[in-house]
Amino acid sequence: MTKLTCFKAYDIRGKLGTELNEDIAYKIGRAYGQIYQPKTVVIGCDIRLSSEGLKQATIKGLNDAGVNVLDLGMTGTEEVYFATFHLGVQGGIEITASHNPIDFNGMKLVRENSRPISADTGLKEIQLLAESGQFIDVSQQGTTTTYNILPEFIEHLMTYIEPQKIQPLKLVVNAGNGAAGHVIDAIETKFKQLQVPIEFIKIHHEADGHFPNGIPNPILIENRDSTRQAVLDHQADMGIAWDGDFDRCFLFDEKGQFIEGYYIVGLLAQAFLLKQSGEKVVHDPRLVWNTLDILDKYQGIAVQSKSGHAFIKDVMRENNAVYGGEMSAHHYFRDFAYCDSGMIPWLLTVSVLSETKQSLSSLVEEMIEKFPCSGEINFKVTDTQITIQKIFDHFAPQNPTLDQTDGVSLDFGAWRLNVRASNTEPLLRLNIESRLDRNPQPMQTYVDELTQLIQE
Repeated sequence: MTKLTCFKAYDIRGKLGTELNEDIAYKIGRAYGQIYQPKTVVIGCDIRLSSEGLKQATIKGLNDAGVNVLDLGMTGTEEVYFATFHLGVQGGIEITASHNPIDFNGMKLVRENSRPISADTGLKEIQLLAESGQFIDVSQQGTTTTYNILPEFIEHLMTYIEPQKIQPLKLVVNAGNGAAGHVIDAIETKFKQLQVPIEFIKIHHEADGHFPNGIPNPILIENRDSTRQAVLDHQADMGIAWDGDFDRCFLFDEKGQFIEGYYIVGLLAQAFLLKQSGEKVVHDPRLVWNTLDILDKYQGIAVQSKSGHAFIKDVMRENNAVYGGEMSAHHYFRDFAYCDSGMIPWLLTVSVLSETKQSLSSLVEEMIEKFPCSGEINFKVTDTQITIQKIFDHFAPQNPTLDQTDGVSLDFGAWRLNVRASNTEPLLRLNIESRLDRNPQPMQTYVDELTQLIQE
């Protein structure tokens, strides 16, 4: 029995050839089909050169397990999420390595209603069966049909905005040669039909698995220049850049400044609460003050959850929350089966810009000024738990308010920190924020103190 190392906490990811290949993909499809026995599963893949082959192998595994497959072709992850809940099928698989290096690929798996399959909700069982290869022969093979979900997906996206209220705006859109371009083109066509006065300036638009402009991962500072420059060159109102499977989008204001995901959470919460006050919004514990401030201002109810999509989706379902946001640029929506989307956030932002008649920089400036943050700082440490304990012991004499929803959060009144072990890598992740009205020290002072403490 060969151990498969491509199974992670939330999805499947591995180096091509050794950790993930078409033989392994076949076994994963076969195991998925045998364990869940779905009638129909939808499947799509990103633009990576290996994705189509892995998709066909997965389809064969599903068919051999007696499962009917709807092949969506080249899609982003959220098109698979959408198709799963919208078509009422029993599961969905996206072949993608998102923002991983070029020699990687992976899969994201969901069940009915696009409920995530992660390590503690079935991924381990799929792994064990794929490793053992103890597959049962079925009496009837499944069928495969191609299906174009795009028109229905675009119709759904239009429900998040009121097209007649959208003001004239110029947007730079950077698909990073990933999967987002075809959706932008379809939205552009729809906007023309509805006479929505939005102009798109497209850069790195063509889907290209060679990634001539680098892997689409705008969270890396070195990958932001092209979007920033295009915003300035075209005097655009906003820049939007996506990762490879476009389940995350990153926003730039009209000055070309990258906006931390944390402040976008506040902005999107505001977008929903402008429509309907009293709604619940789920947030993670890494940075919280700005979100709480916005929810207070617009009569929303805050619910805190552990970071990570499986946790956020569960907490949203339990609380019937309209929206959930993580500072890592994952945004989740009740009307989207509690899944994350990289298209809905920018549409909502366009909606807020039109409604408030303010520029994006002026909307976030106040938040950034009131609640400056460090951004997430990652440290390689030998033992995350020992380091977290050391930080707690160091600050305990100051008697901060302690919260252990995710890692350790310490609130000192004028500033707070959250430190946690990464779910996916051997890293310690640190976030610090402060309140300007309590006149704390400059952010760098806190960053320096913690850096020294962690590295000692």
